[in-house]
Amino acid sequence: MTENPDSYPPIAEHGMIGDMRTAALVSTRGGIDWFCCPRFDSPSVFASLLDPERGGHWTITPTCEVSNTQQNYFPESNILVTRFLTVDGVVEVQDFMPVLRAHDPDHRQLLVRRVVAVRGSMRMRVTVDPRMDYGRTAHTVRRDERGIWFLGADLELCLRTSVDLRHENTGGAAGEFRIAHGETELFVLEVLEPGDHRDPPPDRPADVEGLFDATAAFWRGWLSACTYTGRWREMVQRSALTLKMLTYEPTGAIIAAPTTSLPERIGGERNWDYRRVWLRDAAFSLYALLQLGFTEEAEAFTGWLCARFRAPSDEEFGPLRVMYTVDGDSDPTEEELRHLAGYRGSAPVRIGNAASEQLQLDVYGEIFDALYLFDKYDTGLSLDTWRHLTETLDWLCTHWDRPDAGIWEKRGVEGRHTFSRLMTWVAIERMIRMARRRGLPGDIAEWTRARDTVHRQILEEGWNEELKAFTQRLGEPILDASMLLMPMVKFTSPTDPRFLSTLEAIEEHLTTDSLVFRYDADAVDDGMDAEEGTFSLCSFWYAEALTRAGRLEDARLVLEKMFTYANHLGLYSEQIGLSGDQLGNFPQAFTHLGLISAALNLDRTLG
Repeated sequence: MTENPDSYPPIAEHGMIGDMRTAALVSTRGGIDWFCCPRFDSPSVFASLLDPERGGHWTITPTCEVSNTQQNYFPESNILVTRFLTVDGVVEVQDFMPVLRAHDPDHRQLLVRRVVAVRGSMRMRVTVDPRMDYGRTAHTVRRDERGIWFLGADLELCLRTSVDLRHENTGGAAGEFRIAHGETELFVLEVLEPGDHRDPPPDRPADVEGLFDATAAFWRGWLSACTYTGRWREMVQRSALTLKMLTYEPTGAIIAAPTTSLPERIGGERNWDYRRVWLRDAAFSLYALLQLGFTEEAEAFTGWLCARFRAPSDEEFGPLRVMYTVDGDSDPTEEELRHLAGYRGSAPVRIGNAASEQLQLDVYGEIFDALYLFDKYDTGLSLDTWRHLTETLDWLCTHWDRPDAGIWEKRGVEGRHTFSRLMTWVAIERMIRMARRRGLPGDIAEWTRARDTVHRQILEEGWNEELKAFTQRLGEPILDASMLLMPMVKFTSPTDPRFLSTLEAIEEHLTTDSLVFRYDADAVDDGMDAEEGTFSLCSFWYAEALTRAGRLEDARLVLEKMFTYANHLGLYSEQIGLSGDQLGNFPQAFTHLGLISAALNLDRTLG
């Protein structure tokens, strides 16, 4: 059953703020609809995006009629401004999280909301209604000289505000205040562990002004290292800022998205928790960051990644898992939260992701390709890391022909996926290159034999003569958009007849205008509803494939059209629905790194 859609803002009507520990989604209606703390994968305290009644929210909005709302980011930053245009005037809500640094022993996690009257005078209503642990556990409320406390068993929140709020029986606080032109009212929410009662955070305008300026300066300083100054600078830089917000600063890990269970289809069951580090997504992110000149982030993530090779190997899954927590732990636990309705009734709501128990052999290719680029263009890999890589490659050369779940993580369905073989070829080929370039030890003769065997299998069994295309699985006539990556990973020339024929088949059967489906969902039965939207990452792959094939005008048109499917802030979720609405977890790192790669390659080719 679908809930009343008016209770749920569209997924696209949100902006994201964050401190590289966690993130919050702020709607154009003035509500914080999603916030987990203190980490991305912590339980939520505001989750009205998944259940307006039981999820919790923090809303600031005018009491008078609102004629229009606007959202924008403070220039070159991740400070979000929501502007209400009303019959009585104009007011802004400025939302940000001061950036935390691992080397700062006195750091505190704050969520700051500053209300500024731009014109006129109006009355505002504020409601702060936290629900601890995804709304599963109760909390108490008390007030002291520091502010209003929301006290849970594992987490405490302290709200300091310049306006008077009353306690609510629901465990929240609410109130109204009048604000006139030039006036400012403040709300500062501090996240604390139980018993951690340090000196209060800033609450005076001058103190918050300092936090605002420091936060803006941090993001602008970081973005100044970006080396891209081409045609689509604004879109690329917003994507870079988004990727940076999705980075967990203490370890350098990059999560896939800050949300869980936003549906791939309204009312459907493909609702997954993306608050994890997918090796595949993170490897592509490393490539994007290197292209943009962000070497510090590339080095931090490479350090995190190399530590995963040192973990004990599993004979079934191999040296690497598909995904990890931000700390690098492998946690296969998946749980359904049956007390939450789900976005517009799209149940179940899931926390944790059982896909971590899958075998997905393509991740080795993506990781080895990223490390090859890091070794080539940055400081290079250590000898210990090289030893771990050779041991991993030896395992892959033995197990590469096993059935696996593939790049799209289909549940309950394993097969001999062509893309997994393609990325196995990439892994072996990149290791051979590194060994030869640097004179590093390795069984190059055996690696070469394995590489050539994989190559022959793809050509002989991955090619479908009837479709005139490379297909999703060996010997099966199912098209798959992942084949668009073939020239990008140097398996084929972008003008090779087999690739051009594959490109044409994908255009004919999987593409609608500029939008590309991952595969024919009706042809693959994984026990779940087949309907889904087009996959935005695949659409950016399509633009890049057209670029490499020399169809530059077509590539530019596809890319420019894809920009129109971003939300008002330049953010993308995972998929685009039939009516152009954004679906799936939001914002998604995979989509934004696809945008960066497509834009940079087309810009470079156009000259």
